[in-house]
Amino acid sequence: MTPVLHDYRVIELGMWVAGPGAGGILADWGADVVKVETPLGDPMRRLFKLLAGHGQTESPPFDLDNRGKRSVVIDLATPAGAAIVRRLLADADVFLTNLRPDAVERLGLGPDAVLAEFPRLVYASVSGYGLRGPEVGRAGYDVGAFWARSGIAATMAPDGAAPPGIRAGMGDHITGMTTVAGVLAALLDRERTGRGQLVETSLLRTGIYGLGWDLGIQLRFGKNTSAQPRTNELNPMCNCYAAGDGRWFWLLGVEADRLWPKLCAALDRTDLLNDERFSSARGRRHHATELVQVLDGIFATTTRDELMELFDRHDVWWAPVNTLAEVLTDPQAIAAGAFVEVPAGDGAPAHRAVATPVTFHGSGTPPVGAVPGLGQHTEEILVAVGFTAEELAQFRSSAVIA
Repeated sequence: MTPVLHDYRVIELGMWVAGPGAGGILADWGADVVKVETPLGDPMRRLFKLLAGHGQTESPPFDLDNRGKRSVVIDLATPAGAAIVRRLLADADVFLTNLRPDAVERLGLGPDAVLAEFPRLVYASVSGYGLRGPEVGRAGYDVGAFWARSGIAATMAPDGAAPPGIRAGMGDHITGMTTVAGVLAALLDRERTGRGQLVETSLLRTGIYGLGWDLGIQLRFGKNTSAQPRTNELNPMCNCYAAGDGRWFWLLGVEADRLWPKLCAALDRTDLLNDERFSSARGRRHHATELVQVLDGIFATTTRDELMELFDRHDVWWAPVNTLAEVLTDPQAIAAGAFVEVPAGDGAPAHRAVATPVTFHGSGTPPVGAVPGLGQHTEEILVAVGFTAEELAQFRSSAVIA
């Protein structure tokens, strides 16, 4: 079967996560993604070397977002380097970059100039804060633009409390997937019109969209609820609890009144149905602390596995709070296709890794490709677009390529 993005070529000029993450998805789905790197390479290649006191040479975060690509090293600080990139764009379908807007403009690779020269190209710009406004050049990263400035971090802690620590890369990967959606829509539009266009995404806007429920309520009513401790959850039926063995789980009783009798039956505590404090969703809300205390006491008397068996028997909805190690062995995650085997390549040994979260059942999802070494494909890529051996030798002698 032919992969869905077979015969589409993407030129990626990016580093760190959000842009390369989008390119990684496109590569997993069958596109030919050419990653343009500086002579030093994408900093993510040496992530753990950059972290103080850590000497690890492998970089699983880089491998996830860059497997299956081809790497070409070009010194973009030279006029010849930028000219080589424009040569690569001549037969490309997509130009993907997450360099800051001012940086691509300095290279002569801003959207206006590139689309004027290549009108069928889809130009995908990924940035921290967008392409307009007083702070378009500000450093973003997902911690700053996605988590902090969008409002997400503030909603995750009670008023006045410090925001919790966040997991690196989450905002980047959500923004990368958003970018892919925009790229594919623009490619569909090109099928109708014959014209490419600029597709713009940012960490800030993606974060704001992700927080759309809260921000929509704030827009409409001028206020919102702050985060609450679990002992004061508005709906104790949709809350996290610990079993007696210390393993956590989440009750998923969004439809609280319908599922409350099932929970009471599972716990052999039907007496709670007649307790005026807990007999309705309103009562449970106003007596949340008391109900959480009661449930904590019950759950502490048994293991999570035993509770899960009782919950399933009585149709109580729940989910385990998995540790990372538990995720890797979760039978449902494995059956759902959450992991793939990556073959050995110049950039990384063979390894098991996280899959991109879409499976194509009609055309087929291709096996993932290897992680490229820095500049591994420079010569084959430049020869394929028409550069001669003499030109390549000249580029090497002047350190334009490596």
